[in-house]
Amino acid sequence: MQVDVVVVGGGAMGSAAAWQLARAGRSVVLLEQFEAGHHIGASHGATRNFNTAYAEADYLDLLAESKILWDELAAEHGAPLLDMVGLVNHGNVPRLHEVREAHEARGIESYFISPDEAANRWLGMNFATDVLFVPGSGRIRAADALTALRKSAEARGAVFKYSTPVKDIRVTGGESAVVVTEETEYTASRVVVTAGAWTPKLIGKLTDLPPLVVTQEQPAHFTPRDNTLVWPSFNHSPDPDPNNEAYEYWYSPVYGMLTPGEGVKAGWHGVGPVMDPDERTFEPIPHQMEALVRYAEEWLPGVDPSTAVPISCTYTTTPNEDFVLDHFGPLVVGAGFSGHGFKFTPAIGRVLKDIVDGGVAPERFHAER
Repeated sequence: MQVDVVVVGGGAMGSAAAWQLARAGRSVVLLEQFEAGHHIGASHGATRNFNTAYAEADYLDLLAESKILWDELAAEHGAPLLDMVGLVNHGNVPRLHEVREAHEARGIESYFISPDEAANRWLGMNFATDVLFVPGSGRIRAADALTALRKSAEARGAVFKYSTPVKDIRVTGGESAVVVTEETEYTASRVVVTAGAWTPKLIGKLTDLPPLVVTQEQPAHFTPRDNTLVWPSFNHSPDPDPNNEAYEYWYSPVYGMLTPGEGVKAGWHGVGPVMDPDERTFEPIPHQMEALVRYAEEWLPGVDPSTAVPISCTYTTTPNEDFVLDHFGPLVVGAGFSGHGFKFTPAIGRVLKDIVDGGVAPERFHAER
């Protein structure tokens, strides 16, 4: 079967690429190995942070574009996809000053408040340092976003095929590749690979990607003690405390947000065990979950730490946590989103579409730098 573009991987990034390509008039087939709405990769779950606390120009550019595109998609979907509840950032104050300077230069609203003022404003949280608050941040309705991307892409002619594993990808020329499934062979001038944790297995021998480390991450939802409390989204970089039993994790940032109907989500950033995505346990490492519960006891007084409900997801992380948005002949790759990619989803789709059309991503996102 001949098609302009085959997208391999139907999570957030693949769905966004299909949406952008279909908007541009390309014929698109998206192939996803698992069923729609599965919980096996990195894109499932009801919420993600929409966090604008970056200092790097390339990321701030993508964030500004993503906000516009999320709103466009929401208007087409007929329901909001962003909840602008604000986002608090605390710990690692020198880094937060860099972020604030970058925001000021771009006219992004953000400001510092004292830990006492923050604690009085958000009674469910504790603070030990000044807090950088960004009102124009919050959370993404992630599951709704995936549905919206698919519906908008399909409305423009894209075909989404779930439960359709890719058996092989053959590069047959500079402008041609063949994607093989159990039932069909697709020939396309470009193949967009957004396969998450399965990227190295699928195209490792066809590309020169940086090392991609797959980990099973283990956040949890905690039940709020008082449903009247106001919860912003949050990022926290605790100071290492060698007297704390969770010392080894106190080097790692914590992120979180209220997930309506499920509780307050909190998780360490990037501390999970390295794991083959086809051999995951989906079970938390006991001492890591115990450390997360102790974190909730110390920093989240508005939740009941005993109510932790573990969640399992994957990170696919590059050595510097920068994304890979690049091409290798007819293969266009979006990979290595390193646990902080979801907020950028619609803009990543646009970048991948541009690469299909012969454009390039900013140098930061090239496979070789």
